[in-house]
Amino acid sequence: MIRVLAAGDRFIRASLLRTELDRVLPGVLEVPEIEFAWPDAPFGKVAEVDEAAGSEGELIEALHGATAIVTQLAPMTAGVMDALPELRFIAVSRGGPTNVNIEAARERGIQVANVPGRNGVATAEMTIGLALALMRRIPSAHESMMSRTWRGDLYRSDAVGREISGSVIGLLGAGAVGSHVAHSFAAMGAQVLVFDPYLPDSALGQGVERVDTVDEVFTRSDLVSVHARLTPETAHMVNADTLGRMKPGALLVNAARGGLVDYDAVAASLQGGHLGGAAFDVYPEEPVDFDHALFRLAHEGKDVVVTPHIAGASQETAVRAARGVAEEVGRFLRGEPAKNPLVEGPRTAIL
Repeated sequence: MIRVLAAGDRFIRASLLRTELDRVLPGVLEVPEIEFAWPDAPFGKVAEVDEAAGSEGELIEALHGATAIVTQLAPMTAGVMDALPELRFIAVSRGGPTNVNIEAARERGIQVANVPGRNGVATAEMTIGLALALMRRIPSAHESMMSRTWRGDLYRSDAVGREISGSVIGLLGAGAVGSHVAHSFAAMGAQVLVFDPYLPDSALGQGVERVDTVDEVFTRSDLVSVHARLTPETAHMVNADTLGRMKPGALLVNAARGGLVDYDAVAASLQGGHLGGAAFDVYPEEPVDFDHALFRLAHEGKDVVVTPHIAGASQETAVRAARGVAEEVGRFLRGEPAKNPLVEGPRTAIL
């Protein structure tokens, strides 16, 4: 039988990986399991790779004799690859495989595939949830109930929230996540503005308007949601200058990448009363510094909603990820091209 290691963690369990492998390739695989402690224990740098869990030694032992591995976080370093001459295929159940030394795999003829977009729906829905929580001031209402206080004053004209229907919502980027957010907000009755120079016109639906400049998003929107890729050009694209061009009382949501936003500038704008509120799931450094002004403002009752980088975490995300890597293993063993190749190689059927 062909040996394929299911290297799971406490989000994408090894048992789930095994189940999907058995579904795709019933009766032909030997599937040993190893499971890392993430997210109960942090991931980090292992040798030359990052966002990895476990050690090279335990992985080498578990991978002995394996043709392939399916994993989210296993540290696929050059040292691991050198110790495992039988290894021919790595399937990584995430979009950004920073735990894999891609160049080392290429040099050693090890093929690599991944599962981009696995958490797109989850992240889009979380973005919408953050926007709703912010616009309708749900966290402060919940907190008052938990403190056994019935806040009838939340019906005051100066305390009530806003509706998405009729609002102008601007999106900075409209890839897999942003486009889902755009169509969802449009279906709820919002006027949606999108700045994305790479977006084809065919991707625009009813109620979604393409704008030509970032400035239009900031100046016209009641709420701005960030969905761009983090590059040197987009770092801190939300900053003191762009925040200052937003409407007084406008809102900001970021569930994309922490580096896209200058959080010091956000705190200053909230403190000064120009920015009406903000909701974040991602931060420039994680875990966060809870002494940052942003969290102080949240404690003081400002409209700030914060969550610990969980936008992509859903039961369905885990299943899509496990299914995606299992199907890539099936393609590799049948000599078919990978759906999402990172390192390609000869197509030789093994089954």
